[in-house]
Amino acid sequence: MSDLAKEKAARLLKKRGSVSSLGSHDVRAKETGGKIKDSISTVSYIDEPGHHDDNPRPAVQMENTFQLAPHRRFPVLTVNDILKDVLASYLQEEKYEADLCRQMTKTISEVIKARVKDLMVPRYKIIVLISIGQLSDQNMRIGSRCLWDSSNDTFSSHSFKNSSLFAVANVYAVYFE
Repeated sequence: MSDLAKEKAARLLKKRGSVSSLGSHDVRAKETGGKIKDSISTVSYIDEPGHHDDNPRPAVQMENTFQLAPHRRFPVLTVNDILKDVLASYLQEEKYEADLCRQMTKTISEVIKARVKDLMVPRYKIIVLISIGQLSDQNMRIGSRCLWDSSNDTFSSHSFKNSSLFAVANVYAVYFE
């Protein structure tokens, strides 16, 4: 290994806060199975060795909140408006194409999730499901089941149609105790 490479390795190790186990950043050739390799062994640490024994950090005690119900209910009507707005703005003039709709479901679900999270309702887990299909002479049923606390958990749903496709958007809000 050239002197330039050794200096560069030493600077990188010093910058990272690592110490070479070879002392003064010397590189020794290792022989393994008849092949010779140059190697640098490093050990990284945050504090100086032995200092963590002198000053133990105090254990942080977390208290239970005992909050079994939300302070503020999930705004279902506001989320319904968000669903109508997003589905109409993204799909109003679109024609059904399988590859495009696959990408649109991902995009629309991310947009809806971001807009619902902007409402900043604490302690609710948000799940967004979008289904887009071709509008033909067929029927489709969408069902879902989950573990539910009917007093706190809720959902919002909206369906959309244009001349060539349909979309169903569901937002589930599950309260996290």
